Amino acid sequence: MQRQPLRQAQTIDNVFTYAYWHLGQQDFTIKELRTKLERKTDNQQWIDTVIAQLIDNGYLKNDAEFAIRYCELAFSKQLGKGAIKRKLQLRGLGMTDIDNAIEIVMEQQNIDLYALATSRLLNKFDHFHHTSREKIFSQMTTKGFSHAEIEHALAQHPEQDSLRSKLAIKADKVDLKAEIIKLYKKGKGKTLILQELKQRLIDISEFEDTLYQLMLTNEVDFYLSCKNELAKKRFDVSDYKQKTKAYAYLTRKGFDSEQIKYAMCDVQE
Repeated sequence: MQRQPLRQAQTIDNVFTYAYWHLGQQDFTIKELRTKLERKTDNQQWIDTVIAQLIDNGYLKNDAEFAIRYCELAFSKQLGKGAIKRKLQLRGLGMTDIDNAIEIVMEQQNIDLYALATSRLLNKFDHFHHTSREKIFSQMTTKGFSHAEIEHALAQHPEQDSLRSKLAIKADKVDLKAEIIKLYKKGKGKTLILQELKQRLIDISEFEDTLYQLMLTNEVDFYLSCKNELAKKRFDVSDYKQKTKAYAYLTRKGFDSEQIKYAMCDVQE
């Protein structure tokens, strides 16, 4: 929906009235208020006069004062330094005023950012049943805390041991038998399959028993798989260098020496 054109100020008093109305809604930075007044009039002299008088009369804070007040409120709402800096920059303040305000307020209120991060985490999360480590870091980072501050906060949380990564949560839902078959069908040997399962934090306590059952039913045959993988590459195993390369390739695929020898002997015959 297109915004209706704003009725332009006919006098400087109109500009004052418009400015007072906005400041009655919330605090604005000088830059923000100037942008709003420029919609009301293109008379820069009026705008400069209104802003200067508002500052003199205490209705409008200069940038340094605004930054200090904002920091006081932000820290009381358990925001970290990073979020405060981002938000004040978006509101048009310079880094000198921002850094000075943060330093002043932290000293006046004796703020410990590690303790602040710990307090926020404890207030927001009684437990970690429905979230992951990555989500916690994302949320706390958005609220302005550093990696070190978040790690410290997590270390203080009584439920820290229950916090798991997305990978670990996903691993709980994996069907070990189906996953072994899937990796086997991709031409991977036992060693490589086991390695990938470990990397994905999948429970491998039943790996040997599950694999044994799959081999009994011929759903998994690493000798045949090794032979097929060798055939795909078309190594000339009668040549020593080619044979060495083939052996190294099949080893990387996760096959053992017996399976590789079987595959090579079959090709040579």
